[in-house]
Amino acid sequence: QRGVSHGGNPSVLYHARMSLGPLMIDLKGTSIDEVELAWLRSLSVCGVILFARNFASLQQLEALVDSIHAVREPPLLVAVDQEGGRVQRFHEPFTRLPPMRSLGHLYDEDMGQALQAARAFGWLMAAELRAVDIDISFAPVVDLDRGLAEVIGDRALHSSATAVSQLASQFASGVHDAGMAVTAKHFPTHAGAVSDSHTESATDSRDFSALWDDLQPYRHLISTRLDAVMVAHVGFPAVDPLPASFSSWWLKQQLRDEFGYGGAIVSDDIAMAGANAVGSCADRALKALAAGCDMILLCNSPGEIPAVLDALENYVSPPSQLHLMRLRGQTRQRWEALRASTEWQDASDTVAALSATPDFRLEG
Repeated sequence: QRGVSHGGNPSVLYHARMSLGPLMIDLKGTSIDEVELAWLRSLSVCGVILFARNFASLQQLEALVDSIHAVREPPLLVAVDQEGGRVQRFHEPFTRLPPMRSLGHLYDEDMGQALQAARAFGWLMAAELRAVDIDISFAPVVDLDRGLAEVIGDRALHSSATAVSQLASQFASGVHDAGMAVTAKHFPTHAGAVSDSHTESATDSRDFSALWDDLQPYRHLISTRLDAVMVAHVGFPAVDPLPASFSSWWLKQQLRDEFGYGGAIVSDDIAMAGANAVGSCADRALKALAAGCDMILLCNSPGEIPAVLDALENYVSPPSQLHLMRLRGQTRQRWEALRASTEWQDASDTVAALSATPDFRLEG
């Protein structure tokens, strides 16, 4: 997994030009400006993650995604966090998705119905994004609902590892059917850390044996098909002194070797406060890659991008390039055809019912 300097070797330089680098960045607005365009042309960049500020209308979003894909060959990846609930970047005309915990509430009432709804939820989220040619949504969250991490809260499917494994597997099936890769997050878990790694250092004091249930959804998804894992900036001092995102013990020894995982490993945003312990953003990028990450997210910190690009200038990892190329979106329906389809209407009805059921159950 370690990157190598190409050293001017023409064949390696050609291979780099035909592939994707490790860095995913964001944009300031609803189109690409000249500075951003130069960054996206860097061989160190693999794509763009979009936020609510990048979305004004369906037509604008389609044009923006097309322009990102047109920057380089092979096309850059375009990603978004479209989980539902508190974390949904695009709203109308996209379906308003409920928090994923709504699936867990239904699971407690009717497991079979909940598993069907989870598939519909995943398919609907992914199909709408694929309709505008977005490659990937970083979902689902498979952290258990332990009632400790406010940053997770109702983003978690359930408190039971078995329930999360089953619901996430059905969600993933729907996402795959819509032509999109699946990302499970936040490895190994954010559920036992009270602090929010976005704003402060986050630690989980449990030893490895106490994390068995938290890791079960990853084992389950890997046994079927899991395309990407997003790693948390959470420290587990009883296991390793480094946060998981910078720990080769977690990423290579456990995730790769013990779990047998063969997909992409994605760092959470290296500009987050939870990553502060390992130096500058450039240092963090290099250390995350050395630990075993294939992709590095760098968000909401445009001033850091030039230094990180400089640090990554000679970094090439063919295995990582292969992992990232597999994240590209596959099949898609155009927006009008999708919304006119019976499958979209059925999935939309299912998700709408999910949004309505929690209050009904509480009153009953």
